[in-house]
Amino acid sequence: MSDLQRVGPVWGGSGTAAPFTSSLSGSQRVNDSHARYMDANLRGAIFSGGMGLTSISNATFTTLTATTTPIAGVWNPPTSPVNLVVLGATLGVTVTAATATGGGPYVWATSIGNNVITTGSIPLNRKTLALAGSYAKHFPGVALTGLTNNLVVAGAAAVGGGQMQGFSFVATAAGSPAPLPPANLDPIDGCWIVPPGGVLALLATTTPVAHSAVSTLIWEEVPILP
Repeated sequence: MSDLQRVGPVWGGSGTAAPFTSSLSGSQRVNDSHARYMDANLRGAIFSGGMGLTSISNATFTTLTATTTPIAGVWNPPTSPVNLVVLGATLGVTVTAATATGGGPYVWATSIGNNVITTGSIPLNRKTLALAGSYAKHFPGVALTGLTNNLVVAGAAAVGGGQMQGFSFVATAAGSPAPLPPANLDPIDGCWIVPPGGVLALLATTTPVAHSAVSTLIWEEVPILP
């Protein structure tokens, strides 16, 4: 058998045989020869959900019950044949009035064994740009109505935004609040997996006042192995 590699990509469908490939200089190619998640996206397995600019100035963005409205969230129904392997999340926050209260730090909360959540939206397929193909539901500032088991805070999220102070602050020309970055990324890279029946939600820890946010949650849907 020849140990020669073919220079450049070899495109084929799942289950087809292909030789090892190399770069133009002869080094063996790996998936990072292209964009990091391109292979999963070409398979149509990457989905996302998120929230357009929405006021988060409500206690429901901090609660841990069925009235919780995630800033970004996803539910994997119990009949789903896949795990949701979370790749990353983004959050952008803007302060909408001079008198404001910050909502951070932000946290990830989880719950399992949820069978009958009746709300949620169809995620976006990142390959086709169609709202189709996902087993999951995402929650763009929508309550988790029908949540079976209350959420539990599982740890800090590596995103923030808006005002840093967790108390009411009045901004003036002489004393403006210290802002957090307007948008940032939590590079989860598979460190969260949402099994069937599971919920993952991004929440505030202080009820924000005069804050609005945008968000994105991105995941790959991977078949559950026996």
